Amino acid sequence: MARRHWALFVSIMCLCMAADSFIPFQSGKSQQEKLEGVDVEEVCADRPADEYFRLEADGDCREVYRCTKSGLKEIQCPSGLAFDVIKQTCDWKAKVTNCDEKEKPRKAQPILKTDEPICPEGKLSCGDGECLDKELFCNGKPDCKDESDENACSVDEDPNRAPECDPTQCALPDCFCSADGTRIPGGIEPQQVPQMITITFNGAVNVDNIDLYDDLFNGQRQNPNGCSIKGTFFVSHKYTNYSAVQDLHRRGHEISVFSLTHKDDPNYWSGGSYDDWLAEMAGSRLIVERFANITDGSIIGMRAPYLRVGGNKQFEMMADQFFVYDASITASLGRVPIWPYTLYFRMPHKCNGNAHNCPSRSHPVWEMVMNELDRRDDPTFDESLPGCHMVDSCSNVASGEQFARLLRHNFNRHYNSNRAPLGLHFHASWLKSKKEYRDELVKFIEEMLGRNDVFFVTNLQVIQWMQNPTELNSLRDFQEWKEKCDVKGQPYCSLPNACPLTTRELPGETLRLFTCMECPNNYPWILDPTGDGFSV
Repeated sequence: MARRHWALFVSIMCLCMAADSFIPFQSGKSQQEKLEGVDVEEVCADRPADEYFRLEADGDCREVYRCTKSGLKEIQCPSGLAFDVIKQTCDWKAKVTNCDEKEKPRKAQPILKTDEPICPEGKLSCGDGECLDKELFCNGKPDCKDESDENACSVDEDPNRAPECDPTQCALPDCFCSADGTRIPGGIEPQQVPQMITITFNGAVNVDNIDLYDDLFNGQRQNPNGCSIKGTFFVSHKYTNYSAVQDLHRRGHEISVFSLTHKDDPNYWSGGSYDDWLAEMAGSRLIVERFANITDGSIIGMRAPYLRVGGNKQFEMMADQFFVYDASITASLGRVPIWPYTLYFRMPHKCNGNAHNCPSRSHPVWEMVMNELDRRDDPTFDESLPGCHMVDSCSNVASGEQFARLLRHNFNRHYNSNRAPLGLHFHASWLKSKKEYRDELVKFIEEMLGRNDVFFVTNLQVIQWMQNPTELNSLRDFQEWKEKCDVKGQPYCSLPNACPLTTRELPGETLRLFTCMECPNNYPWILDPTGDGFSV
């Protein structure tokens, strides 16, 4: 199974690299010949600067253009790929179904900015001039006849968006924000701030990776406060061994959810309804609590598959279901990294990453923002490269030596600036693909633990520190980090039940559910998360 997952990962990586690897067009007609008779001013009128489009629909579907100050810039997808004008990215040619379309369909826009108001107070104008109540805009269902009320709903456009950070209204422990996201909680001097490092893993916990987790978190590696180092596991359901999850939790690691089905259609996530997110994430939590016997209410975090954030619907569900934090939003590589923040006020950085569907409204939820890693081999010399959010998406890291440089350079970026938590986010299959990766990570952990100001903690422990900012010299007695400090004892069961189960939702599949609990009647799935059965 590990081999299958790794093959899938490699193919996805190739695709991601391809999407970032537009190359100048160099064959066939010259650019001048191609642009003969094209009225650039007309083509670029009212067109966003970041939109790619075709000039003709009968080419090989690889060439597209973008409007720049100096005219049209022509680019081309690598061989074997085609450009998808709807998704605005290169994809495998067989997957692109809009080669006959020149541009992304234009949607009607509401009229929000005018010199003189055109609607009474409390109302806004649709694209056709109809006036509707302001609250109806960006509420998830079209109310304007031209549906324009749902077409300008980004973090910066939503008329009902969260206000900008107001430190006088936002106070710890419940609220934290700063204008650019870089401020240290509690106003502590950087030298007195512990450098927190979070190691997180996405996906199923099973025989393919349990040995890796046992090796990294062997109980012998201790933070400066005498507690063993901890990690955060975003668990997806299928193929997970719940007795292993139960033991990770017993040993003090944080268990969070990564969805129930992990559907491979990215649009399912970014366009998901409230009920989709509820079934996926609350359903996943229910399964973990039941079959890993986690009864202390500690599953309070989630990460969206493919980091496809689900906009306001996802966060409304999270607030209703008492999820404390999300860990799916990425922040572009910047000079100074960003601290986690609450979403009562507007995000302090651009909505980066997949599908750009960040929450625009106010939500009582923490965002454990994923600061992109600087993946340059020699940051003092190399030209700038886009950052990467998961360690395994740093496509230029191909050896243990390069991985070691990545870890230390990014540690220094955080440690020598504002000491925002450094997130190292992995799929276990990448760390297991080369022994040297695992060895370098262990070496890095042990080197960091030789200092007295670096702590390997869970996402929840980061939030606990931020809610009660404590200087380094008082951290030995920081109570929130003392829970499950150094766990002794044995696993709950040495021989879990290996329940062979089926479900009507996955016809033809028999799946094994490993759990110390009793076997359910059916394999738990989206309509039947308890496995007790459901009626049609």
